[in-house]
Amino acid sequence: MKKIAIYAQSHTIKAEKEIKILLDILNKHNINIFIEKEFYNLLLQNNLLNEEYSIFQDFKDLSNDFDLLFSLGGDGTILRAVTFVRDLNIPILGINIGRLGFLATVQKDKIKEAIQLLIDKKYTIQNRSLLQIETSPSHKEISELNFALNEITIARKNTTSMIGVKTSLNNEYLNNYWADGLIISTPTGSTGYSLSCNGPVILPDSKSFTITPIAPHNLNARPIIIPDNTVITLEVSSREEEFLVSLDSRIISMPLNTKIKIQKAPFVIRMITLENQSYIKTLRNKLLWGEDTRNKSTQ
Repeated sequence: MKKIAIYAQSHTIKAEKEIKILLDILNKHNINIFIEKEFYNLLLQNNLLNEEYSIFQDFKDLSNDFDLLFSLGGDGTILRAVTFVRDLNIPILGINIGRLGFLATVQKDKIKEAIQLLIDKKYTIQNRSLLQIETSPSHKEISELNFALNEITIARKNTTSMIGVKTSLNNEYLNNYWADGLIISTPTGSTGYSLSCNGPVILPDSKSFTITPIAPHNLNARPIIIPDNTVITLEVSSREEEFLVSLDSRIISMPLNTKIKIQKAPFVIRMITLENQSYIKTLRNKLLWGEDTRNKSTQ
């Protein structure tokens, strides 16, 4: 590694010890460090920096000659980091200073070990597919950031009444979901919002997406897994004049006459998996499958 970026959100400033460990180790290896501007200013305000570093402010300040982007926080921080990386093919490694951490897999007490594995090239890179959205008429708030790593969600706004989401796959009518909303998730997002709505867990390299209704009024409206080359079109009906569209953590209001098209994005996000990690192990730990004492003899 010669050149890396670091991104974190404001609450990460509480992890003073971990921030110092990361910077100290990277400096010892003479790695060129770029820190996101807002986080850099927070570090300065809290007197956590012993020297000056280069900064980046948005997507245009990065390039594909970066070896890696460290995301300090939880899974939400990685989702925001993706908006900086976009299609630059910069691998991301998440250091979990948050909570659950399906994406941020390096625990904060394993930072030294993780960096050594990176330097020794003891890791693999996994490509994660994304969703892309188009609207008709077009909407300026999603004209550039029109992609999501976890999910795109349609939801009701300013009403306790359910909405109808007319759904078609490759121009063939599937169903009109009467529900609080509808989640279109990637395999990466299958352990997020979709999971909490009884959606299935899908392994990251699966070539599929999931459609999961949120609190459907029809008990027969179950999650459905579809090929990831499917084009999904949606039309919303509601008593209100607007509904909500969320792309991971970014939420936008849409007028009721908006037609939505969702499909696989033309680029991927590259996630680093260290030698001592695996997605199966992460599932077992995060979903507490290993807590069943009957399984102890099979591990």
